[in-house]
Amino acid sequence: MDRMAATPVNIAPEKIIVIESNADSRESLLKILSAAGYNATAFESPQEGLEALRESSADLALLGQIVASVSDPIASGVREIVSIIRGSAATERVRIVVIAGPAPDARATALDFGADDALSEPWDPEELLARVRTQLRARRADNELLAKARIAEEGQQIAHTAFDALAVTEKMATDASVLDKRLTTGLIAFFGLVLVMSAVYFLFVRSAQKQNLRTNIVIAGLEGRLVKQQNMIAEVRRLRGRLGATPGSPVQQSNELQQHAADLKAKMAGADSDQVAALQKELDETDARLKHIEEQGNAAENLIREDVNSVCLLHVSVAFRNQQSGQRLRYAGLNQQGDPLQDSQGNPILTLDGKGPEVKLDIFGTGFLVGPAGRLMTNRHVAEPWWKNDDLKDITSQGFQAEISEIHAYFPGDVRAFKAEIQNISQDTDLATMMVDLQDLKRPILSIDSAPAGAVTGEPIVLMGYATGLAAILARTDEDTAHQILTSTGGDVSQVLDDLARKSLIRPIITQGHIGDVLPDKIVFDAQTTSGGSGGPLLNHQGKVIGVTYAVLQGFGGSNFGIPISLSKSLLATPNPGN
Repeated sequence: MDRMAATPVNIAPEKIIVIESNADSRESLLKILSAAGYNATAFESPQEGLEALRESSADLALLGQIVASVSDPIASGVREIVSIIRGSAATERVRIVVIAGPAPDARATALDFGADDALSEPWDPEELLARVRTQLRARRADNELLAKARIAEEGQQIAHTAFDALAVTEKMATDASVLDKRLTTGLIAFFGLVLVMSAVYFLFVRSAQKQNLRTNIVIAGLEGRLVKQQNMIAEVRRLRGRLGATPGSPVQQSNELQQHAADLKAKMAGADSDQVAALQKELDETDARLKHIEEQGNAAENLIREDVNSVCLLHVSVAFRNQQSGQRLRYAGLNQQGDPLQDSQGNPILTLDGKGPEVKLDIFGTGFLVGPAGRLMTNRHVAEPWWKNDDLKDITSQGFQAEISEIHAYFPGDVRAFKAEIQNISQDTDLATMMVDLQDLKRPILSIDSAPAGAVTGEPIVLMGYATGLAAILARTDEDTAHQILTSTGGDVSQVLDDLARKSLIRPIITQGHIGDVLPDKIVFDAQTTSGGSGGPLLNHQGKVIGVTYAVLQGFGGSNFGIPISLSKSLLATPNPGN
């Protein structure tokens, strides 16, 4: 079960070399990897690919179909290619992923050859990218360990030098009584040199510790302050093809029924008299189902027309404070393109000193008005993103504490980013309330139905939320608009949101479905949602809130979970400030 938090975005694209003799497959792999933001280069022949691996310091080699050649033993197969990569000092740490053949034992054979991972044909693009990401994470972790080992070794050498010097001075001190005044002065000078060497060692270790601060974020895989434009554009393109065509959604069902009706009519044109009657009956049933879905959609649209404006997008910025010094983690600086300065391995350089921008994690969620004076309901894991979040818990062991930097709420039809603050956190369930300074904004408070009869198994429901966060909002625009916004803002999340608000493009996604089950602590439903939809209202056929979305269960028939609104009674009983 995946909790709905922001998807991390890689700061620096890794370099991938593809060796694939099949032209169509080679072009497909290159397109998929480039769209995902990687620096990918493809080669037809193993010779060219191996040469590129030696010269370009690649991070990963992706081996596809390799044509055997009698005249060239290097190209005789995957085993030889893997052996050459492993045997070269320039490429010994390159990760290797093999696209094996369709045979049942193809993957096992590739792994036996020495590949780090393998997948069988036909392969799925998303699985391929997931395996690539896994290997690149492992390579980054290996590099971090090597860097730490190198620093430790250098520090040990300095320490040995200092200890040797102290041993020499101890012997000289034993004979100091017979030395003249000038030698005694030299001894004092030598002690001073030892102190200087000790100070150098201390500064070296401190500098190494500061350099290694970047591992606290890089290893955890957290996103930085800036969104890589190419990564976001690739995600927008992927989502654009899915919006409105989610399996089981009303739009998808309507499209399928319309296509089925057209197919039946085409069959009837060429059918004999015995078949026409059966086809006509099936056509009538299809038209009836289509009409029912359209009526259900129109009813839901009329029911929630006003409620949409009370459902806001929440942008939560999380900063990281050093537990000892109290300083916040920062980037060492930005380059001319506005991206963080990077080290030789392409990782952002982080520090506790300087005036560079703070490292922040951007979290997206949903909230809705449940009380006067701007009281919002949302999930606890939106208000406190580190709650039950293993990635953010890991950073605590690295000496940092995650904390809220700022929260902004964006309402449909308004250009402003409204400041929000956490009001109350439930200690029993995944719920929280916030207070938003609405200024002069007037929006209706959503009606709540906490009675047992409000949520009934099998009844239709409507879900509103900002599923997939920023990427989904951009995906609902055209290609030129999305590219213009990301380019003009430099990928800065706050500026992107401000631009979207000015263009009136921030509005929740509305999906419909039915209640699958009602339990004491959860409502199971099939309305589609995903990351970013956390905290969205779940409404019954009367337009009243019966639950709050909190989780999506991957690979389980599209079932999602909501928290019964009745469990929010203790939070809503807390008086508003100033009341």
